[in-house]
Amino acid sequence: MSSNSTSPTIELPPSLNLPSHLSAQKYFFVCTLTVLAWDALVLTPRSYKLGRLPKWPALKFMYYFMQFWVLADFIVTGVMFFSTTVTQENDCVRFWPYEPICTAILLAVASAVHVIRISAIHDHVQNVRGTMWGLYAVQIIVTAICCGFYRSVHLEDGQGCIAGPLNNASWVGIYWLAPTLLYATSFVFATLRSLKTLEAKPVSYWRLMLRDGLNLYGAILLVNLINVLFYFIMTPTGPADPIKTIVTSMAAVLTTTMSMRIILSVRGDLTNGGTFSVSSHAASSSGAHTHTLSSGNRQRGANHTFTLGDMRDATVAVAGRKEGAAWDGDKSSVTGAEVREESKVVLPIAGEDIDGGIPRARTGLGVQITVDQQVEYDDGFPTRK
Repeated sequence: MSSNSTSPTIELPPSLNLPSHLSAQKYFFVCTLTVLAWDALVLTPRSYKLGRLPKWPALKFMYYFMQFWVLADFIVTGVMFFSTTVTQENDCVRFWPYEPICTAILLAVASAVHVIRISAIHDHVQNVRGTMWGLYAVQIIVTAICCGFYRSVHLEDGQGCIAGPLNNASWVGIYWLAPTLLYATSFVFATLRSLKTLEAKPVSYWRLMLRDGLNLYGAILLVNLINVLFYFIMTPTGPADPIKTIVTSMAAVLTTTMSMRIILSVRGDLTNGGTFSVSSHAASSSGAHTHTLSSGNRQRGANHTFTLGDMRDATVAVAGRKEGAAWDGDKSSVTGAEVREESKVVLPIAGEDIDGGIPRARTGLGVQITVDQQVEYDDGFPTRK
């Protein structure tokens, strides 16, 4: 005796019965929020150190703006995306402009960082700066216009709110194409600037990439290129398919965090975009070998400064001896002869009196610096060695 039994069919609620592309986007958004949380945690000590600096140049202000704006953008977007109580007719219709507008503002600040930094490492050359600011102006105009061509993707109630291109139109992807062109140009200019340094100081390409932050520019370009390809190539299966916007959140977050790291990688002062790493290193190296001796009259404000380059043959002595060729009348008649000259400067020590503009040590002590230079007169014109 046999009996036929049928298992009952369980219908999942809309919040769990997700299409494949929508499910993939929710998983990817979780990855985006994880990256955002981890990055905020890792950069906290460096953000604290940056905040203690006294000056507030444009790059420093942009750093903190991006740090807080990206949280305000994607935390709110994530809450609406994963909410199971929002309704499409009421909540999502009012909410959808939030994401494209906030992301456009975020991209505008991140792109401004690239414009300022690239202009600075190229010493504010007119053609480089003009190219970057021109692309930046195009980006602002394009993203502002394209914000009006987004809509709320028609999901079921309980599946959350997502902003997508109107009628799944591919051309709305120029919203991301404009900043991608700027980031590609930024990467090219940064790479060309770094390659020029190989002529003076050859290093490995790996070290060059890490030294000048080319990996940061490359990561920003790569994630934006992938996002643009999704907009123009991927074909949705229907009006409720959010396949085109899967990479959008990750592109915005990585663009922001990598741009923040570009600011943190600047060596020295952030004013006017900072300096190039090699030039700043060279300046610090030359400054490390320069020692300055100065004597000052605090009342009169007089200073005498000497560097090692000027005092290469200097000796410290109580008395000096002059050597050289015989003089014939005046100095102008000496030709082809070498004359050794000495310049003596008495440096006052702390606690001295000033008598008629001449320093006089209370203790009778002082330091006498003898500068010994060779002067060669060739055809009546002195040339120093």
